[in-house]
Amino acid sequence: MTLTSLRFDSEALDDWRRIHNEIIPTAPLSAAEVEERAGRNHLEVAYLGALAVGCATVRAPEDDACVVIARVLPEHRRRGFGELIYRRALGRARESGARHIDTVVLASNEDGLRFARKHGFVEIDRYLLPGDVIPFVDLRLR
Repeated sequence: MTLTSLRFDSEALDDWRRIHNEIIPTAPLSAAEVEERAGRNHLEVAYLGALAVGCATVRAPEDDACVVIARVLPEHRRRGFGELIYRRALGRARESGARHIDTVVLASNEDGLRFARKHGFVEIDRYLLPGDVIPFVDLRLR
């Protein structure tokens, strides 16, 4: 199977939010928070036909690093969607001129950590957000 589209428009806001909140249940975002993020980051949703299967975030470079996050819903993993989403987001990050590519994964997301490590990312930090019990893992591309 291949993705039929990678896009982000007003109709995709709800899909991006739903995917983010399912994969990161410890830090759910409101519609207003997603709109704010869309104003400062590049967000995309990956579709298989009309079905949203994953999403990406590419944060604007900061301190010579650009953060790339690829998410795929659990029921659509291990079919190549993550690779397509990640490669597209990585290309966008490299175009930004950042010297380093970082990602962040919720520590309980074993699939996400395995994917990041398989693609050459190494852990550089772990931290808890206020009130959380599951840490986030920051990783940097070697």
